[in-house]
Amino acid sequence: MSVGGAEMNFPIEAVRERFPALSLTDKGRRRIYLDNPAGTQVPRTVADAVARCLLTTNANLGGFFETTIAAQEVVDDAHAAMADFLGAASPEEIIIGANMTTLTYHMSRTLGRTMKPGDEIILTRIDHEGNVSPWLQLAEDLGLVVRWLPFDEQSWQVEEAALAALITNRTRLVALNYASNLTGSINRVKALTRIAKQACALVYVDAVQFAPHGLIDVQDLGCDFLICSAYKFFGPHMGILWGRRAVIDALQPYKCRCSSNGLPERFELGTPQIELMAGLSAAVDYFAELGAVAGEGGSRRQKIAKAFELSIAYENPLAQRLIDGLSDISGLTIHGITDPARLGERVPTVSFTVDGMDPETIARQMNAENIFLWSGHNYAWEIVQQLGIPADQGVVRIGIAHYNTATEIDETLESVHRVIAMLRQERS
Repeated sequence: MSVGGAEMNFPIEAVRERFPALSLTDKGRRRIYLDNPAGTQVPRTVADAVARCLLTTNANLGGFFETTIAAQEVVDDAHAAMADFLGAASPEEIIIGANMTTLTYHMSRTLGRTMKPGDEIILTRIDHEGNVSPWLQLAEDLGLVVRWLPFDEQSWQVEEAALAALITNRTRLVALNYASNLTGSINRVKALTRIAKQACALVYVDAVQFAPHGLIDVQDLGCDFLICSAYKFFGPHMGILWGRRAVIDALQPYKCRCSSNGLPERFELGTPQIELMAGLSAAVDYFAELGAVAGEGGSRRQKIAKAFELSIAYENPLAQRLIDGLSDISGLTIHGITDPARLGERVPTVSFTVDGMDPETIARQMNAENIFLWSGHNYAWEIVQQLGIPADQGVVRIGIAHYNTATEIDETLESVHRVIAMLRQERS
């Protein structure tokens, strides 16, 4: 089977050669990495950058000798790289930290200094728990009112009318999800943000699942904050938060008294993960290099945009191939968009349940075949609650990255069919 022109235009073999993990075997058995929503593999250049930093520029910041000066350059380069990746106006708007959840907890407490009892925040039922619990606990601490925004179970998206119905003159913040880590649905963040801004509310966007699969333009979206995780787009384990300069410049974060008040330093607590920042720059450059291979000769931002244009055209047919193959199985329900005409409204993360079967049992059997995927609620706690899926069971989740192949999808589908048939035979 062929995935069409995208397969010919996308340099899949050259891409796969850049990822050493893809060639690993276990007792001669190949690995199929479809655990990508939880974290992707990395190009060799990312690992090399981390090692090079540790071996040649390993020092703290602020001194006048060679390694500390070089370390500062690594930090500055990482902020500049992420500004290009997200379309930020300045590297000073880029805040780098341990992970998305830690950064969101930190920013929620900082924003809490601007709120008072009775103020309202809006949370969605489609968000990852990392963009829910920090705000719930802030509301509990400060006496804020939480308003819940469900997703539409027909469109699998948050609808603008639903948000508009919740907004009041007391709304201070709307926490939104760009793409779901369970359903794969892409929300219309720009339109939702426009509604929130009409009420002068701040908008905080979780783009962790969208960032590996689509070009982000924070200035065009109109939001105030956007957060993502480098290890979801072929980088090291760290989180990146963009904050609009006019907003973050007025905030006073919790920090040490004697640490810098500059941007973004006053939001970046303690000694930075300098070696991981080197890997972060290399991950962004990987996208730029992919765009350059396709003939884009412009700025780094333009090359990144070209890389996403290519990868989207390659990933989407793979996602449809997976959806079509799963749809053939009786008793199997895909929780997300399945209409081929709406493929552009989802990322290639596909979750399903099978009547009468424990998702963990399916996942364990497929893991035993060296097909790497996840089961459970995957921290999409509100989604499984709204859908009535037992949280202690959740779903089987398969997530495609642009280094996966049509052959891997076919082998995965064969495994799903085989495992379900075997489990049904055992029950009969």
